[in-house]
Amino acid sequence: MASDQVSFKRLIDIGIALSSEKDSDRLMETILFEAKEMGQADGGTLYIRTDDDKLEFVILKTDSLGISQGGTTGTEITLPPVSMFDENGRPNLNAIVSYAANTGEAINVEDAYTAEDFDFSGTKKFDEAMGYRSKSFLTVPLKSNTGRVIGVLQLLNSIDRQSGEIVPFSRETQPLIEALASQAAVSLENQNLLDSQKKLLDSFIELMAGAVDAKSPYTGGHCQRVPELTEMLTEAACKVKEGTFREFDLDEEEWYELHIGAWLHDCGKVTTPEYVVDKATKLETITDRIHEIRTRFELMKSQATVRYQQKIIDGAKEKETLKLNLDAELKQLDEDFEFIAECNLGGEFMAEDRIERVSRIANLEWTMTLDDQIGISFEEAKRKAKLSKQVLPRQEKLLADRPDHIIEHDAVVQSTDPSNRYGFKMDMPEHKYNLGEVYNLCIGRGTLTEEERFKINDHIVQTIVMLENLPFPRHLARVPEIAGGHHEKMDGTGYPKRLTKDEMSIPARIMAIADVFEALTAADRPYKKPKTLSESIRIMGFMVKDQHLDEELFHLFLTSGVYQDYAEKYLESDQIDEVDIQKYLSAS
Repeated sequence: MASDQVSFKRLIDIGIALSSEKDSDRLMETILFEAKEMGQADGGTLYIRTDDDKLEFVILKTDSLGISQGGTTGTEITLPPVSMFDENGRPNLNAIVSYAANTGEAINVEDAYTAEDFDFSGTKKFDEAMGYRSKSFLTVPLKSNTGRVIGVLQLLNSIDRQSGEIVPFSRETQPLIEALASQAAVSLENQNLLDSQKKLLDSFIELMAGAVDAKSPYTGGHCQRVPELTEMLTEAACKVKEGTFREFDLDEEEWYELHIGAWLHDCGKVTTPEYVVDKATKLETITDRIHEIRTRFELMKSQATVRYQQKIIDGAKEKETLKLNLDAELKQLDEDFEFIAECNLGGEFMAEDRIERVSRIANLEWTMTLDDQIGISFEEAKRKAKLSKQVLPRQEKLLADRPDHIIEHDAVVQSTDPSNRYGFKMDMPEHKYNLGEVYNLCIGRGTLTEEERFKINDHIVQTIVMLENLPFPRHLARVPEIAGGHHEKMDGTGYPKRLTKDEMSIPARIMAIADVFEALTAADRPYKKPKTLSESIRIMGFMVKDQHLDEELFHLFLTSGVYQDYAEKYLESDQIDEVDIQKYLSAS
């Protein structure tokens, strides 16, 4: 009775140990080792059922032969798996392990050499080659809580502790080993479910990042490279044993939290329209509206020519003067269009004189004869309703900022209100978009309006909103903070929350370094030439000086050699040049 109590207590202790183990290899080793101990077995094998119904060797151990393979040993098992079914789909009942897997029954064989029910020819060949004698076998299926066999536990040669002789596996011990197998199956199934969920989550996250990168040629592999660089710099910070980062370290769960946060750092970009992210000219929306304006210039030239011809038909006397005036008007229209087309590129700063010329050209008029409020979309019709109905034909400005060019905010953007629960502190423009032609052509630098810049910056708002509304478990609770902080600045002038350095975690500050460095050096952005290593570090040095990036992390980025390691892997050969890191270290 006392012995039974010890056995049951041991079984309970094993169950607790199995339920707490998170590593699959260690879990399977624990199952096999505990079963061997319980059955006093010299050897044991654990098989796991694969998706194609094969029993694959995962742990193999024979003490007297010094064999230990699979699991955490690092030694690969080269034995082929055992098929549960033959080529015709019939259950394989010849091999003892496949029999147990197919029937769900435990089999206790006293002597393999005299057994007639199963094929032990492979066992006998092994014995001959190794000088071994396989005798007693206990083969137990591992059943999940749904009754499905997910593996097989096989013990070999029970050893009598007093005589040292090989004996059959005890009929009293067998139920305990079957109970252990049942506990093991549940633990394995739970671990498999967790692993499957983790793989699904990882795959979904990488799919999301890939979709963001694929959405626009301007992002390239950004969402995939930033996580790698983030983890490289984080690892360097974990290795530091003195100074600011001496106590910084991540456990396994925190590393996974960082991994997810880094991969999802730009997931909000799925909400950003391509025509905003990819806006290459000032008038570009879904199409480049310079073509519409060019057509108006063409029409004005045609209308000027028609007016000249009509005067000739009407018998005007000053034909030469009229022709000279026409040629001058056409030449001026050509020059004006060339100027507007040049402004559309956004390559030159729009000084006051250029803005004045745009305004003068805008006031030129052309004649509209067709109704522009028919055959249009519902949304555009709502905007056109702001305009007063005019009788055709009517005179129209060549370039205009009309009420129907204004697109109002929708409910989604209201999440940026200062009183919101997310703590965003971004200055929101009055309108969602302003498509005004003069307004866009007079953009001071580049091609983006204030509204479009806000919309691009809003991707980080949407990232945080999306992530904070996901039910992350406790060990992943900081994913939104890690993913959502890479546009914050150390002096509190960043976005979307205007956090200061002290309000940001180290991983979030690392993300900011990684995001900037990847963007500067990326060679797959069609709108810019990639910067060299020294140019990128120099720019980041200025950002550190302006308190936009963390100075200590920047120094670690340089002294650890992370910048060089990343460059050798991802930069083009002509981008990699010498960097004098000492001047950035001494500048502090």
